[in-house]
Amino acid sequence: MVSRTTDDYQALVMAGCKAVCEPAFWAGFDRSSVAGFYDYYRQLTEYEPKRAARYYLPHYSWICINPKEAEDLVFAREVIQIIPKFLEKETVLGVGEIGLNKNSKNEVAILEEQIQLALDHDQLILIHTPHLEDKLKGTQLIVDILQQDPRINPNKVLIDHVEEHTIRKVIEAGFWAGITLYPESKCTPPRAVDMLEQYGSSNHLWMNSACDWGVSDPLSLPKAILELRKRSFSEEEIDRLVYQNPVRFLKQSPKFKLDI
Repeated sequence: MVSRTTDDYQALVMAGCKAVCEPAFWAGFDRSSVAGFYDYYRQLTEYEPKRAARYYLPHYSWICINPKEAEDLVFAREVIQIIPKFLEKETVLGVGEIGLNKNSKNEVAILEEQIQLALDHDQLILIHTPHLEDKLKGTQLIVDILQQDPRINPNKVLIDHVEEHTIRKVIEAGFWAGITLYPESKCTPPRAVDMLEQYGSSNHLWMNSACDWGVSDPLSLPKAILELRKRSFSEEEIDRLVYQNPVRFLKQSPKFKLDI
């Protein structure tokens, strides 16, 4: 939401949104200093909750250095050093979105170090999977890394941006799977509902609207609800997929206050 206008907050509330959960992500350009990340984390944890509160909308966030800026190990580790103080903020739910971009050795190293950070601070984990041709390879690599650490509770890990060829791999490994709604590079609402018709029975699956500076739509989730109704999903099924499931996952953080 750091890239959106206040009109988007108002539209979300009018569409029935009960909370916003915003992960730390790439700003459209590589940040050049640790101070740039520090100010970004302040924006996520101090300014955005106040801006959303004007529309009676709770705003939560996740903190990390994203995989797209994790190639420089020295720089990434300097950023990681400032993260713990932000994990203490009352609206921060966990570490994310960490993960992989090009599946490089350095990205893997920073992914593992931020997983360790989450374990050290008993945090939920939100994971980004790569785009397009690297997605299957990257998703398998992420699942392998997670499964090799017996300390990790799969129920506290959401692997996001799943698609038709990766969703089964995530769910069968016991992790939560996120279908990201995005007009161009990820899932449109009709495509997402196609996936739900095959995998919607999972209690470890949810959808989320993705927003940034590019072509994106905060109201993708309400549009997916309309698509679900067109396809004769029951109101009980819709409520579970778009509300009950995410609330169950997020309430594993004591900071998440919505009633299920």
